[in-house]
Amino acid sequence: MPEQPDAAAVLAYLRELQDRLTRALETLDGAATFEEDAWERPAAGESLAGGGRTRVLRDGAAFEQAGINFSHVTGGRLPPSATAQRPELAGRAFEAMGVSLVAHPRNPYAPTSHANVRFLNAAAAGVEPVWWFGGGFDLTPYYGFEDDCVHWHRTARAACEPFGPDAHPRFKRWCDDYFFIKHRNEPRGIGGLFFDDLNGWGFERCFAFSRSVGDHYLPAYLPLVERRRSLAYGRREREFQLYRRGRYVEFNLVYDRGTLFGLQSGGRTESILMSLPPQVRFEYGWRPRPGTPEARLYDYFLKPRDWLAPGATAPDDGGD
Repeated sequence: MPEQPDAAAVLAYLRELQDRLTRALETLDGAATFEEDAWERPAAGESLAGGGRTRVLRDGAAFEQAGINFSHVTGGRLPPSATAQRPELAGRAFEAMGVSLVAHPRNPYAPTSHANVRFLNAAAAGVEPVWWFGGGFDLTPYYGFEDDCVHWHRTARAACEPFGPDAHPRFKRWCDDYFFIKHRNEPRGIGGLFFDDLNGWGFERCFAFSRSVGDHYLPAYLPLVERRRSLAYGRREREFQLYRRGRYVEFNLVYDRGTLFGLQSGGRTESILMSLPPQVRFEYGWRPRPGTPEARLYDYFLKPRDWLAPGATAPDDGGD
């Protein structure tokens, strides 16, 4: 008999994960706290029903804005974004739950980060339920630091190590491919881990892997903010940060499967779009001046590479 998913165990883990992430980011920020917006939607036919907790921190010392969502919803029909790769599931009812986080630091030298863990169970009368996990974490720097990149990917590798030698290369490559802005022909950042439709290992092992990814986010990210939050910066760095945040907005609104799933399923718009930065800048045809730190982000850091391979990094040439 196929292994049955334990949705209650996943739900308990996700609630605890949101609480843990909340405490850690508040402690690191030291000035602002998260405001919680708890919401609930009653069942009505095939419409989305359920609830969640949206938590947003604004105008902190370290974070200009950070959001941590928890949601647990059911629906009468899977949206197109969930069945694009699995057309045989079209029309199924579903249960979805997850935690998602986006942190936008104030200092341009500190990177933006994103993490999420989600679980979906699609049911239909007379057939076995189809379930899967998805999630990961990725990093979006504005100014590159090689030791930050190495630390980030080393921690991502540690999250995968108990699951075999192929896990990290597979999910790192998937992250590089997924967070690629096709219309710009550039990656959103330096990657990390990404997985979706994960069920081939069986429920217990897939759930263990999802927990490992969720548990490794804080040790991957918090040291980077601690290192960079107090570096001096000026108008030039701030304007570049706002410009590059525009790429974040473009990806989330055009490609992101979580955003599309939420909007197509009639989810709560404020919670879905809390990932967007509080301030952003668009400028027509802008290009960085050659030889500057801004140009080096494009020329060196926004290139998929194995940051953990011997000789993968080069001495910093400084810029101007």
